[in-house]
Amino acid sequence: MILSRLHPTGFHSNLYLPLPWMLRQEWSIVKTYLEPQEIKLLAEAATCLRDRLLIRFLFHLGCRVSEALNVRAKDVDIRQSTVTIVHLKRQFRLSCQSCGARLGQSHKFCPACGKEVVSTLSEERERRRMRTLPIDQETVEMLADYVRRGGSVLRKGDNFIFGINRHRAWQIIRECAEKAKLPKLINPETGKIHNVSPHKLRDAFAVHAVKTDDSGDGLRLLQEHLGHASFDTTARYRKVGGTEHRDWYGKLWEEENR
Repeated sequence: MILSRLHPTGFHSNLYLPLPWMLRQEWSIVKTYLEPQEIKLLAEAATCLRDRLLIRFLFHLGCRVSEALNVRAKDVDIRQSTVTIVHLKRQFRLSCQSCGARLGQSHKFCPACGKEVVSTLSEERERRRMRTLPIDQETVEMLADYVRRGGSVLRKGDNFIFGINRHRAWQIIRECAEKAKLPKLINPETGKIHNVSPHKLRDAFAVHAVKTDDSGDGLRLLQEHLGHASFDTTARYRKVGGTEHRDWYGKLWEEENR
């Protein structure tokens, strides 16, 4: 178990993040993100190849859990060492039955024709975004071995790599984290404490990438890899993973401490 020393002021000694008052004690077991060595412990706690592959997928590809669960055998190119990720977002549109104008959920009268909204027409639209990601050699070999052993699951005419639902994926990560005795994680913006979840592996990938290369090109490639529509979403990982602010602040008092 990883123990993180806190300053008496309630700041984390490594990350210098203010923690909630209830956590202001001598020792705490909270962190903001997982380190690669902790992901390794998580994978070692898995009891089958499928679960180890899921953990590796989420961390080494940095994909969303919904994206990982939708990967089919035909989306993986073993020769090229790539996987095609399909990100699916469902959008609902409400419209007036009388004139077809767009409506908000709170509309009682149609803004176009003025008629009272008794019932609406609901239309579900799917927006698909695709991106092709490189895969490291060890993950390729694990994938090939998994498929060769018949691990993929036939569903609706397609062979899906992971034949599990989102709830089961969350259970697997939580159970492995508890078995590996990994620390709980704190959201640096809200101060809320969370258990290790599939999305925390995506966060761990992003922070690891930023700590490895935080140049403009590195952040642009990370944005493309993660499938972020906004660069601001990607840039927040630089704030979490970097030490620039703490280093800058420390330099302000170097002369005083001599």
